[in-house]
Parts: sequence; C-alpha cells; structure tokens
Amino acid sequence: MVQLKSKSEVEQMRKAGAIVGQILHELKDLAKPGASTSDLDLYAFTRTKELGAKPAFKGYNGFPATLCVSLNEEVVHGIPSKKRILKDGDIVSCDFGVILNGWYGDSAKTYPVGKVAADTMKLVETTEKSLQLGIEECKPGHHLFDIGAAIQNYVEQFGYSVVREFVGHGIGRSLHEDPQVPNFGIKGKGIILKPGMVLAIEPMINAGKPEVKVLADGWTAITVDKAWSAHFEHTVAITETGNEILTKF
Repeated sequence: MVQLKSKSEVEQMRKAGAIVGQILHELKDLAKPGASTSDLDLYAFTRTKELGAKPAFKGYNGFPATLCVSLNEEVVHGIPSKKRILKDGDIVSCDFGVILNGWYGDSAKTYPVGKVAADTMKLVETTEKSLQLGIEECKPGHHLFDIGAAIQNYVEQFGYSVVREFVGHGIGRSLHEDPQVPNFGIKGKGIILKPGMVLAIEPMINAGKPEVKVLADGWTAITVDKAWSAHFEHTVAITETGNEILTKF
C-alpha cells in the first residue's frame, strides 16, 4: 500500500535528503585517481555521524558499508574495499542514504574519475539527463509508468539499455516502500500519482545490453556483457503543483 506523507512529514524527509545531497556533493572531490572505494565509504560514514544522522545502508539486510560503490561495469550494490583503487578514466557510482529522526533519504551519483573517455562521459550525462526527464513526469494525475517511459525512451535513442532487475521505490519511514518505480514502461500505465507520494527514482543505464548478474559476494551487480553502467537517483515528493527533489544539494 502506498503511504502518503503529510507536509510536516515531507519536511522531515527534506532534512534527511539535505544531508544526503550535501555528502554526495562532497564525495565528488574525493573521487580521484588513487583513492580507494573504502576511502569514499569512510568519508560518508564520518560525515553522516557529524551531521547527526545514521547510515541507511549499513547493516541493511546485512550490507556491510555506508555507501554502495560501483565501478565501471558494476551497476549497483558494490561493496567498498581498500583494494579497489580508482584509476584515471574510471567512473564510480555512489548510492547513499541516511536516516534522520526515523525518516529516510536516498540518492545516487556517478562521478568521472580524472580524464574520462568521451563515450563514457556521454553515458554518464545521458543517465543524469534521463533522471531529470523522469522527475519531470512526477506530477499529480500522471501515471507511475510515465516516469520509466520518459527514461527508457530517452536513453534507448542513444543505443543504451535500461536495467530491469533493479528499480526505484517508494520511501519514507522505510528505505523501500510501495510502489516499485521501474525505469522502463508504457506511458499512461500504472497507478495515478498523488500529492504526498515520495519516490526514489533511480535509472541504472548500461552502455551495452540490459542483463546483469550478481557476483559471489551476494551484492555486487555487474553487466553480463561487461559494458559500463551509470546510476543516478533522487528522492522526489509529489506536491499539489508538481514535485520537489528532496535530495538536491
């Protein structure tokens, strides 16, 4: 069942989202050649505590870290490690959430590391743009699948593909609530969006085919064809007149 949030509850989520947005903004400066994925995780953990929140992912279904850090062909849920060192030309996706006063915020960004190839930057920029287009569909009276249709129709014209196995979701007092929010679909289908809905919209876009597989660690999802993947996400509230991005820096 979809849980509608009151204006005061959205205000609480706005505070959680502000912390997520700030820390993800700061992580951009750490995503440099020579840094380990563990360095990024430690920074996010420390800053979360400094800002009075709790990591949303650490311990969630046994996940061991504050950040999901995914490199290149890794799509999502990468486990940070001191052995995973960022190199010039990589892309690194950081998925991050916090809990503040019982409310969740969730967002993700893909950062270029050093000097990145033009076709790789195109993938990153297209994925970020697809998130913006999906958010533009977040209006009262629109259908849920309008979001995914906008994302899918945009990225596929560049020859990219949309991951099917992982989708966006409702969010509030739980990290994952109803409804699921696919990054693909048919415009005009799905439930009607209403004020008070809060959705985590997160396109995961592959340069190659859409299929993914989970590695032996039980978490890290990679593209089957080893093509690179990008991931962007925002927590978005449906308002009376449109939407508000709660995790925007």
